[in-house]
Amino acid sequence: MNILMIGDVFGKTGRRLLKEVMPTIVKERSIDMVIVNGENVTHGKGLNRNHYNELCEDGVDVITMGNHTYSKKELFDYIDDADRLVVPLNRPRALPGVGSRVVEKQGRKIRVTNLLGLAFMDPKTANPFEVIDDLLENDDSDIHIVDFHAEATAEKRAFAMYVDGRVDAVLGTHTHVATADERLLPKGTAFITDVGMTGPYDSVIGCEAESIIERDLKGIMTPFKVVEDVGQLRGVILHFNKKNQCTGIERVTVDPDHPIKR
Repeated sequence: MNILMIGDVFGKTGRRLLKEVMPTIVKERSIDMVIVNGENVTHGKGLNRNHYNELCEDGVDVITMGNHTYSKKELFDYIDDADRLVVPLNRPRALPGVGSRVVEKQGRKIRVTNLLGLAFMDPKTANPFEVIDDLLENDDSDIHIVDFHAEATAEKRAFAMYVDGRVDAVLGTHTHVATADERLLPKGTAFITDVGMTGPYDSVIGCEAESIIERDLKGIMTPFKVVEDVGQLRGVILHFNKKNQCTGIERVTVDPDHPIKR
């Protein structure tokens, strides 16, 4: 079994890349399931109903989120019906949504869990180390994949080492910059610090460079402006054998400097 995880889909460019590139990857790499981080899908922040439906129509099986989950108030109107959406499990309890969801593929129960890190994130977030322990007490899934949406690289690595052998993959998201440290940890868990961003290529993590430079240069809060350009796609493919063991993790990179073969 091959599972494709696509990193933070950002704005219109990210949505377009999914439509243009994902079908080729799915066909050429024999992908059986697609997971997408969708917290930046709608204009770079949040996910509205139309874009949720669009991702589902594109063939995405599970949509994970992050710190911008509730940025669009419209989410509260459809979240109870969104059966492919996974929001952070360690969010404040008053907020709606499912934080860990099981999908059946090829007779296997595949659990996808979304967690937020603590460093430089919302202080109301519960400790992900404690939350995952509670979840694993009663988990009977065949394959368990965690989208760990966090800022600090050390926290992502520490979490992956903590659950090594207890979940099958810890895939970092949030920074929008793909890392090159994909590996299988000693007890068999697949890990990468950050899957990367699917969205504008000539940008600063999806936004217009000039506005970010002005903010850094002058110390003033200039608005972020979402870029639309040729785009890039970043993801990873997880390979599982018949015993539901992850046998490998590999990066997927598509951009003007690394074009996809059609």
